[in-house]
Amino acid sequence: MRIAVTGTHRVGKSTLLEELGDRLVGYQVVEEPYHLLEEEGYEFASPPSLEDFLEQLRRSMELLEDAEAARDVLFDRCPIDFLGYLLTHEDSDSFDPEEWLARVRSTLQTLDLVVFVPIEERDRIPLSAHEDPEMRATVDEKLAWMLLDDPWELGVEVLTVHGSTSARVTQVLERLERG
Repeated sequence: MRIAVTGTHRVGKSTLLEELGDRLVGYQVVEEPYHLLEEEGYEFASPPSLEDFLEQLRRSMELLEDAEAARDVLFDRCPIDFLGYLLTHEDSDSFDPEEWLARVRSTLQTLDLVVFVPIEERDRIPLSAHEDPEMRATVDEKLAWMLLDDPWELGVEVLTVHGSTSARVTQVLERLERG
């Protein structure tokens, strides 16, 4: 299966992905676009600019397209993540999601499952002092709206996970067992 783990920052996506990678023998784990771009020398603004999120969106779509033939892949993030950040960015007025939706939709169709890790009542990962909790909550709400309400008819299966890392892993594995 081709699975993407999605959610705002500091919700435990990468930890979940690492645990799933350990449990799902034979699965390839694809790092999130931010880290891949950084390794290639891309310099992100602090805080990230609209162009930084657009670059991550582009890379995320490329990763899904490049790995299209590969089965058994775990992706750290997918295009939905970056739409969430773009739609909530302070410069979001200059971003038109309609320009991107056809390609986003087609790349998401290469996925069998999107695992959504929302912010929970009790945060499992503390935020650093420089992080904006309101922006993070707004991104989380936007992701939930796009994935669960599906206003753009993205047509992807979404599994929302909750609880500890081991509980989340169990929820994903149980879903995979059902086929």
